[in-house]
Amino acid sequence: MASDHSMDIEVNFDFQELRNAVDQTKREALIRFDLKDSNIEIELNDDKLSITAPSNIQIESVFGILGKKLLSRKLSHKILDRQEVKEIGGMRVKQEINLVKSLDQENAKKISKMIREEFPKAKASIQGDSVRVVSKSIDDLQAIMAMLKGDENVNVPLDFTNFK
Repeated sequence: MASDHSMDIEVNFDFQELRNAVDQTKREALIRFDLKDSNIEIELNDDKLSITAPSNIQIESVFGILGKKLLSRKLSHKILDRQEVKEIGGMRVKQEINLVKSLDQENAKKISKMIREEFPKAKASIQGDSVRVVSKSIDDLQAIMAMLKGDENVNVPLDFTNFK
């Protein structure tokens, strides 16, 4: 049996579940009374989601529906990086929402620093778009998972994989 235990911290979500949540949001926006005749457009591609509507209030309503659908499909709202709402003319506004698909260097450094400060016996190393954490104690790894899940400063949806 190995004396060291490890896990990988990465950003990972099921894109098909996101697609299903967006489809459900489109259907609900078509039948909901306050959004029914607003000609709201929701488009999803590989790295971006865009919502086009007549006003900011309707974009917020659609985003609220989307948030509920994500929650019911066990997806974190942190996968969505909202940008500013822009006027596109014709009395319509558009909001671009970037999808967070990988752990960037800035967040990886922040996570590894938090681990080093709170758990000096654990070793965190950045490996591409994931952070590998090695410790002699499984309890330390579980405590690290709990700390990162509960921290409000972590703005990316973390997935803990390769737990050995």
